[in-house]
Amino acid sequence: MADASTLVFDAKDKVLGRLASHVASELLTARKAGGQKRVIIVNAERAIVTGAKTAVFAKYDHKYKLNHPRKGPFFPRMPDMILKRTVRGMLPYQKNSSGRNAVRDLRVMIGTPANLAGDDLPEGHAWGDSSTFEKDLPQKFVRLGEISTHLGVDSSRWEGEQ
Repeated sequence: MADASTLVFDAKDKVLGRLASHVASELLTARKAGGQKRVIIVNAERAIVTGAKTAVFAKYDHKYKLNHPRKGPFFPRMPDMILKRTVRGMLPYQKNSSGRNAVRDLRVMIGTPANLAGDDLPEGHAWGDSSTFEKDLPQKFVRLGEISTHLGVDSSRWEGEQ
C-alpha cells in the first residue's frame, strides 16, 4: 500500500490547519521527487477550526467581505472550497509548476462518495497517515459546515449525510 498513487484522508474531527499542512507537504514532496501522488479529502464539512465560535465567525466574515462583492477576489463559502483554498495557501502555486500541479492533484469532497466508503478502497488508493497530526478535540471549536452556513450557504447538501 505504500506505493499507492492516491491517498485518501478523512477530515472528520481534524484541525483544518494541521490537515492542510500535512496534505500540502505530501503533495509537494511527491511532485519534487518527480512522481505524481493524488490526494482526496472526504468529509470536508466536518473539519474543525479551533477557537471561540464568535471569534472564528468574525474572522471568516472579515475574509469573505474583504473585497468587492462583484469584482473579487472572492473567498469561497462552501466547506470543500475553503479547505482546498487553505491547502493552496500552503503551496507555491503562483511561483513554480510543481506547486500548480500539486494543487491540480488535490480533490476535496463534501461527504464520502460510495466508492470511498468503508475500509475497502479501490485499487491504487490508500488511507493517508493522520497519526502525526491527530489530536483530541479542543474545548472550543467550530466545524467548517457551520462556518459555511454562517456565510450563507444552504446546509441541506451535507446535513443528510451525517
